[in-house]
Amino acid sequence: MTTKQPSSDSAVKHRHRPEGPQRHIVVFVFSVVLTLIAFAAVAAGGINATFAIILLLVMAVLQVFLQMGFWMHLKDKGHMLPIIFMLGGFFIAGTSIIMALYWVWWD
Repeated sequence: MTTKQPSSDSAVKHRHRPEGPQRHIVVFVFSVVLTLIAFAAVAAGGINATFAIILLLVMAVLQVFLQMGFWMHLKDKGHMLPIIFMLGGFFIAGTSIIMALYWVWWD
């Protein structure tokens, strides 16, 4: 009986562990909670308008990171090019908005 010896070319391969639904469920629940908090902040009406706007913007940014990281799988390897293009788009859009506001309110 002969036994196969592993060749020096074959390295130990690490198996990719499937993600499973657990993380997606947690992220979905977190997204729903953020949405409910935003709805409650606006529906309550007793909150300062500036605080409500800041709260909504912070929760919107959190939602964007959650959506892109988990639902669009940008947290996985091999997605650097789409991330670079999106960051470039965010930079151009942000610069355009800032310049438009500056242009409108500049005396």
